[in-house]
Amino acid sequence: MAQTLETLSRHSNTLTSIRGIVHTMKTLSAINATPYEHAARSIEAYHQTILQGLEAFAYRTGEIRLRQVEALEHLFIVFGSDHGLCGNYNEILAAVVRQNSQLQASTKHRLLCIGAQMNDALDDQGLTPDAVLLPPASADGIGRLAGDIVTRIDRFSRGQPLYQLGVTLAFTQRGEHGAREPVTLRLLPLEPGLLQREKYWNSRSLPDYTMEAEALLSSLIRSHIFASVFRASAEAMVTENAARLALMQQAEQSVDERIEDVKGELRSVRQTEITNELMDVIIGFEALQKKRRPEALQPARTASKPRKS
Repeated sequence: MAQTLETLSRHSNTLTSIRGIVHTMKTLSAINATPYEHAARSIEAYHQTILQGLEAFAYRTGEIRLRQVEALEHLFIVFGSDHGLCGNYNEILAAVVRQNSQLQASTKHRLLCIGAQMNDALDDQGLTPDAVLLPPASADGIGRLAGDIVTRIDRFSRGQPLYQLGVTLAFTQRGEHGAREPVTLRLLPLEPGLLQREKYWNSRSLPDYTMEAEALLSSLIRSHIFASVFRASAEAMVTENAARLALMQQAEQSVDERIEDVKGELRSVRQTEITNELMDVIIGFEALQKKRRPEALQPARTASKPRKS
């Protein structure tokens, strides 16, 4: 019984240490998500400015009709995690990428993966990335990653026009009521409505520009691509930390329940041990009482009455 009590005590101490680690992981996930949320909101405002610039360019220059042809090659850029403890976060997105690649079976596909864990998930789906990049270690690294991806898109195009190039972003974004959902966003070819001319301009000041139209359009499109990649990376980091936070909350609750169970067993074992020790004392006391009682009665049985003279 003493050995069982010692084992339970050691088990309780181990669970308490595990709970401390889980609580620390949960706190870090909540703290890490905040800078990425700020980055996502900032790039969203910047992206809206770029879209307004494209709208103004189309209004000033005239509507630009983009040719819609099927791309000969398609590049999937998949944003996943580099660390574990986030449940099936990567596996769900990898299944979505697999499904989308099957829908475009006539097109040659290439994969650019962000995150070692996502690389393993894609490998389980039978998909092999051409390159695996490290996700940003902080919010400051999102711009570096986005710039690297834009450069790789330029290399992938090999001078082809944008309407002949297919690029899709696959990432997990925030949904309603704290939910997460995997999405695929077509980045290239550009959407036809992106350079559609509006009939009326909602301002008294008509838009104008001084630099060359081709250089301005190229700069706006590149900024649009950069902002889209930046937002996808930021959303992926926010949802990754949210997934890890939710998993750590579940783990913390499970550990708390297990600690309560072990403490209950520990109290039961202690009470049983105390009861057994008390029973041993009582039994020993009764045994001593029984032994002393015959010795006290022995002189009365052996004494004889005196004879009369």
